[in-house]
Amino acid sequence: MLDRTDYYRSREDIAGAMYPRNEPVVHGSGKAGGLLNSQQIKNYERDGFLWLDRFFPQHMISSFLEELDVMAQDRHFCEREEVVMDSNRERIRSVFAMHEISSAFDELTRDPLLLDMVQQLLGGDVYIHQSRINSKSGFSGNGFEWHSDFETWHSEDGMPEMRAISASIMLTENNPFNGPLMLIPGSHEYFIPCAGTTPDNNWEQSLKQQTVGLPPQQAVSTLAQKHGIKAPTGPAGSLLLFECNTLHASNRNMSPWPRANLFFVYNSVDNRLVQPFARTPRRPHYLAARDRTEALTPHHRA
Repeated sequence: MLDRTDYYRSREDIAGAMYPRNEPVVHGSGKAGGLLNSQQIKNYERDGFLWLDRFFPQHMISSFLEELDVMAQDRHFCEREEVVMDSNRERIRSVFAMHEISSAFDELTRDPLLLDMVQQLLGGDVYIHQSRINSKSGFSGNGFEWHSDFETWHSEDGMPEMRAISASIMLTENNPFNGPLMLIPGSHEYFIPCAGTTPDNNWEQSLKQQTVGLPPQQAVSTLAQKHGIKAPTGPAGSLLLFECNTLHASNRNMSPWPRANLFFVYNSVDNRLVQPFARTPRRPHYLAARDRTEALTPHHRA
């Protein structure tokens, strides 16, 4: 395979000035037609994310949270490589490849409404690059540092372009106190190189606490001073669509209320992975799909 031009050099000793992205936010013919109206598309294009309050009915979402609770009580399940436990190994922090573990989650990835929106924004067919649940238990759930998902997926997985979307479904209420996702509007318009080399198997540490691939604090400060920080909150069933390069983070959950969010990462079939641009070994399939990359077809519930 021929080497591809790397428009987003990172993980090197590079003077860390940020620079504009190399492709559009909304792709191809996706700008017209579909479930999202023109104002919603403009908001997504401007901010790099879109919040849809109460998108799914709560009774539908509760079954997925119940399935997670059953998984958490199975000690053999908690030993699986797709599962990341908290520092005390008492509670689940993340579960990856949920759509491969559970048929119900797999069917949800192909929900016709979800597919319609991401195909509209990405301009064509998509597949699941990664799926996961991030859970923060009350009083003890740890946070996540500021980062761009694309910077990691580009450097460590070989995602060529910014043509992916995370669909985050709230399985519990997200409120100001239980560590909701924070995003910097407009940050998706800039790529921020991250300093330092990437150790082999960096993912073994980064899934618990990320130390490599973090943008310089000055860059985060500059963008936050210019655009502010938003932390969308709402009940279970709400949906957050956010562009792969949008800077985001979350605080530790110091409230008594748990927070659990489901993430489906949709990538364009025209943006399949190549060799990691950081020239590291490939990460496991449950972090970065390379085999199951056929276009998703809708699943219509009975």
